Amino acid sequence: MLRSSNCVLSNKSEYELAKMNECPLDPGGYFVVKGQEKVILIQEQLSRNRMIVEESKFGVQCTVTSSTHEKKSKTNVLAKGNKYYLSHNSLTDLIPVSIIFKALNVTSDKEMCEMIGVEDISKLTATLEECHNLKIYTQLGALKHIGSKLVAKRYVTSASKIKTPVDEARDILATTVLAHVPVEDYNFRMKAIYLGVMVKRVIEAQSDKKFLDDKDYYGNKRLELAGSLLSLMFEDVFKRFNWELKSIAEKTIPKIRATQFDVVKYMRSDLITNCLVYAISTGNWTIKRFRMERLGVTQVLSRLSYISALGMMTRVNSQFEKTRKVSGPRSLQPSQWGMLCPSDTPEGEACGLVKNLALMTHITTEVDEYPLIRLANNAGVVDINMSSGMAIHSSDTFFVFLNGNILGTIRNYKRLIRTFRTLRRSGIISGYVSIYPNFLHRCVYISSDGGRLCRPYIIVENGKPLVTQQHIVEMEKGIRSFEDFLHDGLIEFLDVNEENDSYIACYEKDITEQTSHLEIATFTLLGVCAGLVPYPHHNQSPRNTYQCAMGKQAMGTIGYNQKNRMDTLLYSLVYPQAPMVKTKSIELTNFDKLPAGQNATIAVMSYSGYDIEDALIINKASIDRGFGRCLVYKNSKCMMKRYANQTFDRIQGPLIDSTTGASMWKHGVLDADGIVAPGELVENKQVLVNKSVPTVSSVPGSQSTSVEYKDTPICYRNNEPSYIEKVLVSTNEEDTTIIKILLRQTRRPEIGDKFSSRHGQKGVVGLVVEQEDMPFNEYGICPDIIMNPHGYPSRMTVGKLIELLSGKAGVVEGKFHYGTAFGGSKVEDVCEELAKNGFNYQGKDFFYSGITGEPLEAYIYSGPVYYQKLKHMVQDKIHARGRGPRAVLTRQPTEGRSRDGGLRLGEMERDCLIGYGASMMLVERLMVSSDQCEVDVCNQCGRLGYCGWCNSCKSSAQVSSITMPYACKLLLTELQAMNITARLTLNHYCE
Repeated sequence: MLRSSNCVLSNKSEYELAKMNECPLDPGGYFVVKGQEKVILIQEQLSRNRMIVEESKFGVQCTVTSSTHEKKSKTNVLAKGNKYYLSHNSLTDLIPVSIIFKALNVTSDKEMCEMIGVEDISKLTATLEECHNLKIYTQLGALKHIGSKLVAKRYVTSASKIKTPVDEARDILATTVLAHVPVEDYNFRMKAIYLGVMVKRVIEAQSDKKFLDDKDYYGNKRLELAGSLLSLMFEDVFKRFNWELKSIAEKTIPKIRATQFDVVKYMRSDLITNCLVYAISTGNWTIKRFRMERLGVTQVLSRLSYISALGMMTRVNSQFEKTRKVSGPRSLQPSQWGMLCPSDTPEGEACGLVKNLALMTHITTEVDEYPLIRLANNAGVVDINMSSGMAIHSSDTFFVFLNGNILGTIRNYKRLIRTFRTLRRSGIISGYVSIYPNFLHRCVYISSDGGRLCRPYIIVENGKPLVTQQHIVEMEKGIRSFEDFLHDGLIEFLDVNEENDSYIACYEKDITEQTSHLEIATFTLLGVCAGLVPYPHHNQSPRNTYQCAMGKQAMGTIGYNQKNRMDTLLYSLVYPQAPMVKTKSIELTNFDKLPAGQNATIAVMSYSGYDIEDALIINKASIDRGFGRCLVYKNSKCMMKRYANQTFDRIQGPLIDSTTGASMWKHGVLDADGIVAPGELVENKQVLVNKSVPTVSSVPGSQSTSVEYKDTPICYRNNEPSYIEKVLVSTNEEDTTIIKILLRQTRRPEIGDKFSSRHGQKGVVGLVVEQEDMPFNEYGICPDIIMNPHGYPSRMTVGKLIELLSGKAGVVEGKFHYGTAFGGSKVEDVCEELAKNGFNYQGKDFFYSGITGEPLEAYIYSGPVYYQKLKHMVQDKIHARGRGPRAVLTRQPTEGRSRDGGLRLGEMERDCLIGYGASMMLVERLMVSSDQCEVDVCNQCGRLGYCGWCNSCKSSAQVSSITMPYACKLLLTELQAMNITARLTLNHYCE
């Protein structure tokens, strides 16, 4: 992974990175595999080893997904009727809980009820009776019963033949059912207590719905990062590698050989590499042991703009099917506050399933449990094996869970929590361990597992935040770093669950006596993309969501090294500008160093009729000066292969006319070596590389020396001409020569190009107007863009109005204003600055008509707003067709712009024409202009004939010729091929 500790780019200064042709602002965090940049997206999952109580088809059930290094399994305890059952994949039937308890060596009914710890025992009577009905009284009897219900093994190993069903059942209970609860020497007590707690939770949830858990609550979620996914993959491949070596050794060593057995010979050096490369390049994560099959874990890093690459690093992918229309996982959860960005999610089918991290979110990694167990025991936790069944469930004791396993019980839980937090703040235990009480379940949960979301907060004691002005000054001088704040116990990380046990103030003024933490900065609630929007708290929420999607499509600078890159498609703005109205996030993400947009002076007024429905009117003189001008780079590549029969591809120089000495037009841009020269202008259908491929000789084995070549030139295909930027000739790892050609087009804005401000206000250019026809103000300033005022009222993007004011004040004062979320420059201050410089405090100006020269009747609101040019340009989308290519099979026009296809008149359009009764129009559209064909039909037998001859009647007496769509004729012949005859009956047209 780039920029990781093993990467050559780690810990390099800006100067060293520049020498290596790398952009110092590039975030890293992706992989380069087979010449492509691939990102492993963060995967969101339900947390492991935790009890989740939910409604199911039978009633209430409690589910635990156990996950250890060896096993993954799912265990359910469910209520069906008035009995409680345990279900598991390795058991064929549901088994009553009482039988499982007996098998776990809890044989007396009294002990069983104590384990479950319910006041009202009558709920358990039906379940306890099951044992007596089946006459099971001992552990052995219970194991025998479970042994008869085991799922048959797919393959029988030599060991399993010896085992009796009782041993099998005992092993499955020890290792597979609730796999994460440890069992030593078949001492099932821990597992019995755990099962008792599960049953208790189900019983509680039956009587009171508040005991049900919420699956979408973010404390129940874990995020898997690239590290954990790769380590799973590596473990799987490494075990396979060892197993292969072992089986080879077992086969080879017994044989008597002259040479000694050398294991190194059999080690396939590239097995592990190939598996990891395959997984990252295809995105298919298949791990056989856990039956884990996931598709689309990796994606190609989108390099449309700097922000689109950054936003990809923070993307969170949920494991939920996109097709189902469920609102639960899609809706914005209160528990996502501060962890995930509320605005940044795509529209459409993936809405709410693809999320993005907020700015200060940290995802934890696993911490060793052993010191935590020792600490808990020292802090007064009574070991679970030491206490009796009655004591466990008494009303004044709290369970202590560590990562989903029961550690023990405690009376004074507040002291335990206080001890843990003190030691965490002093840095004795890891800062990412979380501890919190749950009063509903009367438990204290300690978590140290990986994949929890957490974020830093300032600690508040006795109504005063621990971070003082002195600390901030030290940090600005560079004496203190963020780590020092953590070590000194001024700041701590809280995860979603512990936030619920804290009292957090957003601002210092809100602190009361109970406050335990203070938010560091409120704007970090948003993510990278939403941080670009100025004054987002003055906009309607969907507008910010639209801007998050469009900010990724804005053209700009990709990196400092964009001129060295050869991407398949690269958009670049010619004169990018930093925005006049910044936000704190823009500075943190370095967007002002790699901007994507320009500060356009806009006037909000109606001008002509070409600005209806969000269309923009652009000043032609601004375009001439370079406004919105962009470069589009594309590349085409070709490989020179070598073949097994000693032949190879070759490149020849251009064909030259013998009389004039000039090369033919097709080869006009080629150099003497047969590859295009940099700087040349290539037009449609001209040759870029004059390559020819050897044809296969007709007689195999004949020793013919001359090799025939067939021309397969690489041509330029585009109606607009391009310039050759550069040509790269290199070789890949198989020593095959590759030639890459970078093509450049300069495009100026034209009618139909898409622009957008930073507030989700997108629009296309409706008209380009000469400067002399544009309105101008008393200073002689002409706006670059005229925007229709109807874009404001229904959309309520007040942030855009304030951005214009702040931008205008910033221009006259010569400084940048801030539009940070929940703060930023105040409107009153900005208005004062404007008035001080002789402008109207409302941002309005006195305008003159450019056509008549008379003053306009109203004051016009005008000033600079940051506009982005989006990648959707009309030149890439325009498409029309008269005559053109047709598909071979149906003889209908092809489809798609790239194949010069036709425009389809579909079923719905056909219905409209039927509604109008325009029958001849229908005939023309659906047959004459599409696939009309002349067919001979025999009137006697009704089958198709040809050339006026009917083959089945062997006569041409009754054959007449009609026109029909070729698709219809094709259907008739295909039916005949399947032994079905469709007979046509014809009437005279005039009758």
